[in-house]
Amino acid sequence: MEKKRNSISFEVYGRYALFSDPITRVGGEKFSYQVPTYQAIKGILESVYWKPTLVWLIDAVRIMNKIQTEGKGIRPIKMGGGNELAYYTYLKDVHYQVLAHFEWNEYRPELLTDRNENKHHNIAKRSIERGGRRDVFLGTRECQAYVEPCEFGNGDGFYDDYGQLDFGFMLHGIDYPDENMQKSFNVRFFNCAMHDGVIIFPPPNSPVIKRRTVFEEQIVKEFVIGQNLLSVDDEVGEE
Repeated sequence: MEKKRNSISFEVYGRYALFSDPITRVGGEKFSYQVPTYQAIKGILESVYWKPTLVWLIDAVRIMNKIQTEGKGIRPIKMGGGNELAYYTYLKDVHYQVLAHFEWNEYRPELLTDRNENKHHNIAKRSIERGGRRDVFLGTRECQAYVEPCEFGNGDGFYDDYGQLDFGFMLHGIDYPDENMQKSFNVRFFNCAMHDGVIIFPPPNSPVIKRRTVFEEQIVKEFVIGQNLLSVDDEVGEE
């Protein structure tokens, strides 16, 4: 697995995960994908460390434990008040290794002075060692997770030497308005396959990605260093 000079690797684990498939949510019930989506892993990493200056790219995830599910009866709150019984299907006893790196957000030129690769990289690694800057979840809020540094590929995984396992057409991720020139909100899909327990994600700009625009020309929040955003130099000083 090729590593970038600003790559990071970590493991994330928890008792339950729910990477809900939007197709199964029509009736108010949720059924998890069998493996985490690119966007779910990106969300975990953004809970560990995020700034609008950079965009995390997820290179690969390694599935360490056997894929297991568990159904639960839940009483979610209804929009009109009260609640009703719904069944959610969670993944159980999950453990993943993640390899990722970051690139500059080219659609935020106003943050050019905040681009210090070495400092951002070191802050991200320290944030992983401390378990992240914010609470970490595996898909949904009720699925608490924990992160620790690791060497991607080390240790035994349940699917080592398992060969190819296809999961079909599934959600890849979301293009947020501040991450593309059209300032649109797009949803991405791809054909997901795992080989010997490792899923190598195509980057968001890959030609194999299928994309659908949900909203066009959205308003992008502005960040101004010193007003509503700390510079990376100040971030280092506050650690």
